[in-house]
Amino acid sequence: ILDALESPARGGSPGTAAALGRGLGVCSTPACRAVLGEPPGTPERPPALSPGQWQLLTELLRHDPATPELGAVLAPDGSTVALGPLLAGIEAGLRSGGFGPPLPTLDPPADPLLAVTIAEALGTSFLLARGGDDNATALGPGGCWDDVENPQNYTSGGPPSPVPDPVAIGAMDGVVLGARLAREPLPVAELLRDYYGTGNGSEERRPPSSYRRRDFGALVGAARLEQEVAAVLGVLRALSPTRELLRDVGTQEVAAVARRAAREFSERYVECPAVVPRCLWGARPYRGTPAPLRPPLGSVFLHHTLEPARPCRTFGACARAMRDMQRFHQDTRGWDDIGYSFVVGSDGYLYEGRGWHWVGAHTKGYNTRGFGVGIVGDFTATLPDPDTLALVRDQLLPCAVRSGHVRPDFTLRGHRQLGHTDCPGNALFQEIQSWPGFQ
Repeated sequence: ILDALESPARGGSPGTAAALGRGLGVCSTPACRAVLGEPPGTPERPPALSPGQWQLLTELLRHDPATPELGAVLAPDGSTVALGPLLAGIEAGLRSGGFGPPLPTLDPPADPLLAVTIAEALGTSFLLARGGDDNATALGPGGCWDDVENPQNYTSGGPPSPVPDPVAIGAMDGVVLGARLAREPLPVAELLRDYYGTGNGSEERRPPSSYRRRDFGALVGAARLEQEVAAVLGVLRALSPTRELLRDVGTQEVAAVARRAAREFSERYVECPAVVPRCLWGARPYRGTPAPLRPPLGSVFLHHTLEPARPCRTFGACARAMRDMQRFHQDTRGWDDIGYSFVVGSDGYLYEGRGWHWVGAHTKGYNTRGFGVGIVGDFTATLPDPDTLALVRDQLLPCAVRSGHVRPDFTLRGHRQLGHTDCPGNALFQEIQSWPGFQ
């Protein structure tokens, strides 16, 4: 669809898709309209698109604030991306790069790219959640697709906040891609193909989208995000209808809202690794009744899967590996479920096994005392790539401590230290002896 819309031979250009999105209501919030302008009238089907393509595009881009889980797509990397903030970021990037009318200067000064992607959504979400009960949520939830191979419908995993996971992911992607377009305008179809990868096969290269948390964090640290949320709330004071929302909110309260929003967003979406939920990799149901864990636990046990022996580098390959392991653990070993708490792919993602809450079957005699983390591959002679090691060492372990699942004084052990096995392989066992917590 983007190729057709952007074809110069058919009268298209790189900004066509973003302009169509605004006509269909993608940028309907006060700050987004202040940055990108009032939406044009309801657009008609461009001649470059078939009726079926136009129907799909209008379904994907028609924005409804009451159901923010709509307007999302399943990307090749396994993440669910809301198209609204993604397209708004792309348009802001193109315009700041000189393609299209210049962006306005906001008062108080706020970064237009951050305003249309994440800052306004975060500010209003935390403003609405303030003063509510302790369970009032301003971020999340995630959700799942009906069919990973042929996704049609996405269902939220709970009552959605104004920033459910797909909106957060779409906003981060909008910032990363908008910043790139500001430096070098190029066709949007080409940009997206490169960023998300072209398929779910067995390509050797991780798609850039799997690095979104790192890249967003490098562009927008928590301190800058806090500053931009506060600035956008200042802009919203002068706009309708948000001026009513901010009528009795003082400067100090705005600062507190911005601080909390930036901290919680950074902890959830930047500092902690993304976890692919069971429903998304196609898990079978648990057999029997799972036994609950009592966190915080004192140990983390590291494994390699051995089978499959090759690291998985795409969502499709890692999801298949998870299904194969679960089938083996349930049907051959006779266990209730896949044994690991979490499995680490070389595609940049963690895959939920038994998760944080249920006793696993990973380290005999110690399953109630710690979490079992398996890395896909055979690491007898070779190591996982440096990014996969860093995902466990520098993101998963500190995040598990911060979130209260693992004690700050936890011990890290290789599986072989607690049973008669070569797991996690000689090369990986040698590597983890230099990690924090190893005993």
